[in-house]
Amino acid sequence: METLGKISRFATSTFALWVIIFAALSFFIPQGFAWIAPHVSLLLGIIMFGMGLTLTVDDFKGVFLAPKSVLIGVVAQYTIMPLTAFALAYAFNLPPEIAAGVILVGCCPGGTSSNVMTFMAKGNTALSVTITAVSTLLAPIMTPTLTYLLASQWLSVSFMDMFLSIVQVVLLPIILGVVIRMLFSKQVNKSMDVLPLISVVGIVAVASAVVAVNKESIMTSGLLIFAVVVLHNCIGYLLGYIAAKALKLDFKDQKAISIEVGMQNSGLAASLGLAHFTPIAAVPGAIFSVWHNISGPLLANWWAKRSQDDSDDKKAA
Repeated sequence: METLGKISRFATSTFALWVIIFAALSFFIPQGFAWIAPHVSLLLGIIMFGMGLTLTVDDFKGVFLAPKSVLIGVVAQYTIMPLTAFALAYAFNLPPEIAAGVILVGCCPGGTSSNVMTFMAKGNTALSVTITAVSTLLAPIMTPTLTYLLASQWLSVSFMDMFLSIVQVVLLPIILGVVIRMLFSKQVNKSMDVLPLISVVGIVAVASAVVAVNKESIMTSGLLIFAVVVLHNCIGYLLGYIAAKALKLDFKDQKAISIEVGMQNSGLAASLGLAHFTPIAAVPGAIFSVWHNISGPLLANWWAKRSQDDSDDKKAA
């Protein structure tokens, strides 16, 4: 178990590298990865089950301990990213399938990697975990509703089909994971170091599958999608930070909300794109998986260094 724990920590710390390597491999050798595509929903369910195993009842106490900060974070998550996606789709005059995919990314809850990035940035990690948990539990309602409102002018959106998909691959696995954690806490705690490895393997597999089945589309539209994804992610960080600062939250909370807003559950977006739209609608989610695992550590390291510099200045004074 100790060896697996070391492998898990290594895989987590080099996550972005593995996503890039396997995305490149699946682009050049698509036949080696396309077989994963029909199993993307199952993979996402496993990832969400792993997330559920990491959650405890205490993680939801943050809603009562800091209701203002949690409310701001969740509202920012479900307004800033969806509306930014909608604006970018219009501004770049995106093709319907790509526009729907970008909006789908924006309408998803925050990703679990945001918790790690917040910790690295010396932000309020407990707040980040609570916002991720709450926004994920709200996803069965919020994601299909917002996608229907914002993307239906480009492609037909079935609220009920998407709702059922998110319940099956997100809500039920998370609830199952939480229940198992409560019933078998000692056994789960022993394997806690290995759980991030499951998420890494799952997300890498999802991204690889999406790239493999969209090689031709990526060759023609990849740069455009990448530009939109980078803007979407960076605007999310910026507006999340501005919103938290304007509402007078402290700096640790500002960092948590900025990262929480900017980093999406892009694996869910890719899965829903494959299941409910066309394969190319899943590409923004796959590219977002790559990019936000590059931008997130960069931002987190910059903020951590800034926090250290501020601490050193106070000691010198």
